[in-house]
Amino acid sequence: MRNLYYFTKKELFESWRTSRLLILLIIFFIFGLMNPLMAKMTPEIIKMTLNEALAKTIPEPTSLDSWTQFYKNLTQIGLIVLALMFSGTVSNEVSKGTLINLVTKGLRRWSIIVGKIISLVFQWSFCLMVCFLVTWGYTAYYFPDNKSPYLFQAVFPLWLFGLLLLSIVLLSSTIARNNYEGLLLTGGIVILLILLNMFDKVKQYNPVSLASQNLNFLQNASAFKNYAPAMILSVLLFLAVLLLSVFIFNRKKL
Repeated sequence: MRNLYYFTKKELFESWRTSRLLILLIIFFIFGLMNPLMAKMTPEIIKMTLNEALAKTIPEPTSLDSWTQFYKNLTQIGLIVLALMFSGTVSNEVSKGTLINLVTKGLRRWSIIVGKIISLVFQWSFCLMVCFLVTWGYTAYYFPDNKSPYLFQAVFPLWLFGLLLLSIVLLSSTIARNNYEGLLLTGGIVILLILLNMFDKVKQYNPVSLASQNLNFLQNASAFKNYAPAMILSVLLFLAVLLLSVFIFNRKKL
């Protein structure tokens, strides 16, 4: 456990030293600022680009518009940035041979995989929290209404899907020889989940629903309960993918 602690610490320090964590924080902080601002400015933008008469037909923006921007930005850009940043988390170190000395000095291989996933989960959680709190604060300031009652119930499934995505990124990087192969494998798995979500009977079990039904969770408490199977399955898949990563990495030539 001591080796796991030091390796995780090394991963977090390296993310900061290479500016990966800083870049992620800046991107997610900007999203946090943009979400309520875009919702607030949309009628004015339409008024300037088209005409005032058309702008008047658009309903007044609400907190729901701000959170719509939040989930749109995070699912369409944020998660992709996350995958891009960490696509080479294992393959890069294997190709450079930086793990050989650590393993020969007694570091268990499972500690490398577990330390990396702890580091990735921490960074994702921290960045998501920053984006969420900034959006929450500015949304409460601009739109003091009650149209978005279940904030935490809506963001928790997205956080959970992010964990699963990171485990898939880690597995892909463990299997792949470079970043590009890892990204292709990760993209293929995510596309498969998206295609499965086209079938209504699968939605409540499909982890990708946790990143596509957030506005329903935001307004409807029962919707959150209905997707409990997808949340449970996401946790089980997260653990299964992590164990598979350890199994593959134990047999991988460094």
